[in-house]
Amino acid sequence: MRVFDDLAGVPAGFGPAAVTIGKFDGVHVGHRAVIGRLREIAAERQLSAVAVTFDRNPLALLAPDKCPDSLVSTRQKLELLATTGLDATLLLHFDRMLASVPAEEFVERILVGALGAKALLVGDDFRFGARGAGDVALLERLGERHGFTVEVLGDIRPDGERRVSSTWVRELLDEGDVARAAELLGGHRPTVSGVVVHGAARGRELGFPTANLSPESEGLIPGDGVYAGWLTDAGVRYPAAISVGDNPTFEGVPKKQVEAYVLDRELDLYDHLVDVEFVERIRGMVAFTTIPDLIATIQDDVDRIRTILLG
Repeated sequence: MRVFDDLAGVPAGFGPAAVTIGKFDGVHVGHRAVIGRLREIAAERQLSAVAVTFDRNPLALLAPDKCPDSLVSTRQKLELLATTGLDATLLLHFDRMLASVPAEEFVERILVGALGAKALLVGDDFRFGARGAGDVALLERLGERHGFTVEVLGDIRPDGERRVSSTWVRELLDEGDVARAAELLGGHRPTVSGVVVHGAARGRELGFPTANLSPESEGLIPGDGVYAGWLTDAGVRYPAAISVGDNPTFEGVPKKQVEAYVLDRELDLYDHLVDVEFVERIRGMVAFTTIPDLIATIQDDVDRIRTILLG
């Protein structure tokens, strides 16, 4: 998949293209259904399949108090989009200038002028342009003028009732239901990426040395608890017991600390950029009155996690 980091990066004469537009936060099964249909259109009409997205949620600029936490970073989003079979993604920097572009100009300059759009695929609630003034009806009128077709795709409802959305995935992660979240994410497990930093070394003292992720990690961290999962370093995946939370047994632990204990081996991971995937939550966080009780529970956690991951 080609990635155009801005409008200027689109080669002259690019296209013709089938285009869809969205935030694509998490690249969940709803997004993948849209892209799947986009690829069908592109194949039928010999077009390039292109997604247009943004380097941030537009609400981060327009209404920060209403902007939810992102499921993935921009880097993670582009990596996920690359798995969908798209030919290219145009990543637009969402700033005041872009936010002020009128709907008609957005279509004429970006979709038609830069990408050579001959087909557009959007959802029925699609809005675009300054103050969200553009809608599907306007898009259809502009299509008649500029020679592109517009197809509207309905919601994806795997349970027959609720539509798939990034909001639903966030709710599941807050509840710690990473397994169900992974289903909505098309099989991609919730993943946090970050640099391993020095911690208080309590895990090492207890016999379970952990890799502590920097607070500046990428990806939405699930709710507090202990999870089975995988730690990936330099392309090598290791089974891991993962703790998320403030560790109520000890004082001074940062909120939402992610710690991963690689099962049955000790690795020097300091300053390494690692991915931590969440497979299943096995319990919530609890405070222990004695260190022996804590150690016994951790050992039980590790045994359960080994069975979940390795059988």
